[in-house]
Amino acid sequence: MRRPVALRLSAALATTAVGAAICVALPIPQASAATGSATGFATQNGGTTGGTGGQTVRATTGTAIHTALCTRPSSSTPIIIQVEGTINHGNTSKVSGDSCNTADGVIELKQISNVTIIGVGSGAIFDQLGIHIRDSSNIVIQNVTIRNVKKSGSPTSNGGDAIGMESTVRNVWVDHVTLEASGGEDEGFDGLFDMKDNVQYVTLSYSILRNSGRGGLVGSSESDRSNGFITYHHNLYENIDSRTPLLRGGIAHIYNNHYVNLYESGINSRAGARAKVDNNYFKNSKDVLGTFYTSERGYWQVSGNTFDNVTWSSPGTDNYPAGPNPQSNTTVSIPYSYRLDGANCVPDVVRQTAGANKGLRVSDGNCTPQTPTPGPTSPTPGPTSPTPGPTSPTPGPTSGTNLSIGAGSDGSSKADGTSYGNVRDGSLSTYWSPAGATGSISIKWGSATRVARVVIREPSGTQGSIGSWQLVNHDTGAVLASGSGAGTITFSPTSLTKITFKINSSSGAPRIAEFETYAG
Repeated sequence: MRRPVALRLSAALATTAVGAAICVALPIPQASAATGSATGFATQNGGTTGGTGGQTVRATTGTAIHTALCTRPSSSTPIIIQVEGTINHGNTSKVSGDSCNTADGVIELKQISNVTIIGVGSGAIFDQLGIHIRDSSNIVIQNVTIRNVKKSGSPTSNGGDAIGMESTVRNVWVDHVTLEASGGEDEGFDGLFDMKDNVQYVTLSYSILRNSGRGGLVGSSESDRSNGFITYHHNLYENIDSRTPLLRGGIAHIYNNHYVNLYESGINSRAGARAKVDNNYFKNSKDVLGTFYTSERGYWQVSGNTFDNVTWSSPGTDNYPAGPNPQSNTTVSIPYSYRLDGANCVPDVVRQTAGANKGLRVSDGNCTPQTPTPGPTSPTPGPTSPTPGPTSPTPGPTSGTNLSIGAGSDGSSKADGTSYGNVRDGSLSTYWSPAGATGSISIKWGSATRVARVVIREPSGTQGSIGSWQLVNHDTGAVLASGSGAGTITFSPTSLTKITFKINSSSGAPRIAEFETYAG
């Protein structure tokens, strides 16, 4: 495939390079620490919370990031790594330890879980250095810039991918990041956001991908169809040849993205892939949706998209463009709740929210960007002096009517011999337990119910098995509270139809005898 991106970018990058220099020289807005909660498919399969509930450390070098991972008690101990400054080959070395598996020249998240990497302070830039996720789960990457990662030339990193995931990866949320290159494959660059060899339950949100030959792929070949359940929303794809994304098998949900200057093709659904494509805005681009460069067809369900100065090629042996009047040829069921901005306002909403150092702003689903409530921004410096995580809620007697009695319940999974209904039967001798060490349990009502307090009770003799958790308004995805251990949890009174208790870590098999809910 020809690589015109270098020529086409010559003028565009002159402007971009000047803009980037200005961004570095001027003060960048202070970023809040781990803000918001995962969206899209990353909310499934038990959810994605990263290092929530774990210790917080500050890192200003790649070696310090590796040190933070390697000095944890175990490879699954939750940790939040706040990054500031420029991370590059000169300050990124391999670190050894029982809780890590790192390498020189790449940020290696390998055979680990429960990690958040978030840019803070004046910003975090990974310069010519990629992030590699392999054989890992429950990872959050937020508010960082990754630029000019090469697979050929010098220096090289991560196979040329800005962010690359491979080999049994589960539950990754990448949010408010900027991923950029300076050309195509001929200039030594590969994909900005790639997944292969069994990667599932991933969300890319509020991010910028630009100035590259390849936006990203799901599946490394026509036979690599073990990947899927990927959500892309509120992202900007700009000055890219193709792969926005390339899908080989699996399911993707692609909504409220802004596509500008896609030179060869855009969303390439092939090899049996199915994509739900809602309320996106495509501008000044070619062949933005279809099956391209193969006879192995893919499928799409389309609604609400805007095609502004989009051109379409004629169908051929290996090209099946969806336009000029795209029609659905499949249906895709989405298991999570979400709110669509109208396509007409997507360019403005994405401009205000997408990318690193935008204050982690998000849309309210009514075309209005919102600034989240900031978290802590000034932890004690140094990866060897973490601050304590959330404390356990205080257990104790309760008063009022337990609203869980007579309500419904469900969950992510249940161990043999346990039941979702056991958490609302008023008995401490019965319980629910997830099929693994983590999972979620919910109480639900047929109509909106006001809740301001929850009590989590463990069966007698099993206290202390519950580790870090989040209490979530299932209707909106908002996190009402977080902490560790069982007991009483209070929060601002909230009207909802379903409330979810997510267990993100545990010592042994966690058990919940009662999930009590109260109005006050």
